[in-house]
Amino acid sequence: MSSGPDLKEVNERMRGLMARTTHGRDDFEDLVIVPLFAVVVALIFGALIMLATAVDLPTIGRSFVALAVGSVGSLSAWSETLTASIPLVLAGLGLGLGFRAGLFNIGAEGQLLMGGLAAVVAGFTLAGLPWIIHLPLTLLIGALVGALYAAIAGFLKATTGAHEVISTIMLNLISYRLLDWLLRQPFIQREGRSDPISKDVPPSAELPRILDFIDVNLRLHAGIFVMLAAVAFVYWMLFRSKIGFAFRASGENPDAANYAGMNAAFIIVLAMATAGALAGLAGATQVTGVLGRASPGFSAGIGFDAIAVALLGRSHPVGILFAGILFGALEAGGRQMQVSAGVSIDLIGIIQALIIIFIAAPLLVRAIFPWGFRKRTKRVGDA
Repeated sequence: MSSGPDLKEVNERMRGLMARTTHGRDDFEDLVIVPLFAVVVALIFGALIMLATAVDLPTIGRSFVALAVGSVGSLSAWSETLTASIPLVLAGLGLGLGFRAGLFNIGAEGQLLMGGLAAVVAGFTLAGLPWIIHLPLTLLIGALVGALYAAIAGFLKATTGAHEVISTIMLNLISYRLLDWLLRQPFIQREGRSDPISKDVPPSAELPRILDFIDVNLRLHAGIFVMLAAVAFVYWMLFRSKIGFAFRASGENPDAANYAGMNAAFIIVLAMATAGALAGLAGATQVTGVLGRASPGFSAGIGFDAIAVALLGRSHPVGILFAGILFGALEAGGRQMQVSAGVSIDLIGIIQALIIIFIAAPLLVRAIFPWGFRKRTKRVGDA
């Protein structure tokens, strides 16, 4: 007798995966209603925490008004929100893709750092090329280096069984020290500087700002189009391509995927490399669109915040897009909240943490808001 899954189980799993590509009421609840209620509950708990720390009600009211105004209350606020959301969405797409493939990749921070640094180096070493070649090539090199860095963890898992959580944590730590060392090399370090900072990205490799004609201080850049294209591409890959089906099948049931003839080792490496490419692209857009150079810690924790974005978006490309915009709004509005209401910006970190907690406990959200959900029915392929 074979010890693997029988044909009936494989067929049920495969039918279940195909059924999930049509989004019914249950999918809508998972993708939209649960995250929405999680945000509402997190904001309520944030207000309660402020009350517990002796913040009066008028100040709480002003802080939430400032949060809204600073994130969506003006063209400048929208510019800052969308600018902050671009790398979050790109890195979150990579993490969400990995989650779909059954890989808990938490190495987006290191992949973003390596991809961003590679983009900076490509920017100043290829200076002289026309921008129509220089800019796409710079972004591509950043994505490729991010893919190669993530593929290390995929290769280790596929060949030795090393858990991707451990290997990506270690690769994150390596990337910090590697970045510090590389930034002090004469080839990369800016002339005349003793601190670790790179040469500038030339104008031909910079993502142009798209609202300059309105106000030169508006920082929103063409990376937003890269972000939207990446969302569309990942959606197509996951739900319309054979390799995306292989990713989801492997993540849903590796044994059934192997029994169906899928190459598990190849899927692991390819999924990690694709996730790393998106994180590397996030770093490339950040240095070519906002920073203009690389310095220690230029990622500013974006790779870790992207984990929350992927979880809030339920690992769905469209969900990740809106989750990234929400987190961008929290970042942009948090600065305004600190200035206008005098509330610590640490509150934004608390709210983000609460969002993650409630996203990780959907049954708790359903218990708090039972009227917002219908009674769940068991779908084909569900355990």
